[in-house]
Amino acid sequence: MSEENAPIDENEPELPAIDFQSPGRFSVRNPQSQPGIASEPREPAPFVLGGHGDLERFTRPEQAQAHALALLQQAQFSLCLYSPDLEAWLYSHSSVQNACARFLLASPKNRLRILVRDAGKPVKQGHRLLNLAQRITSNLHIRRINPDHPVDESAYLLADDRGLLLREVPEQYAGYALYNDPGRVRQRQAQFDRAWDISLSDPDLRSFLL
Repeated sequence: MSEENAPIDENEPELPAIDFQSPGRFSVRNPQSQPGIASEPREPAPFVLGGHGDLERFTRPEQAQAHALALLQQAQFSLCLYSPDLEAWLYSHSSVQNACARFLLASPKNRLRILVRDAGKPVKQGHRLLNLAQRITSNLHIRRINPDHPVDESAYLLADDRGLLLREVPEQYAGYALYNDPGRVRQRQAQFDRAWDISLSDPDLRSFLL
């Protein structure tokens, strides 16, 4: 016989009512997102690669982020990134990762090369471009700047043969962007290629990407 159909014992003592008091409302504190890796989409700067001839100076991080995204989104065949530590505030972002992924998947001939002085920091941070390099290995290459040779202390991004984002002092946000300056881009490209030819494979990067 189930408990639902069991006869009621009238002699069984009645249990006292439970006195329940609600603790009231409480708040939940979620950890804040780390700077530089937020998922909110960024807006690119409104300039056309290969068409805008003026030099665009910037002093604030959001301006640098907008110019970098505009160059990354519009590149057609080549991207070169020279950075002290893959500055997370500038490049570890979903919009940047998506732009680079679209660029790399658009053609097997498209190539993204990254040179860094310190690979340990982005590896520990789980940088978005390193995560992308784990998935796209054929035309995304990351190497370490050779410390035994003179190095450029600046940080810059090259987009095709026209675009340049340059920050002379990486510890500062200030710099400038060019969208149609083949001469300056050619000079920086030659400098990047020389550094790339003598660059090193970093064990931190190799273990992270395997």
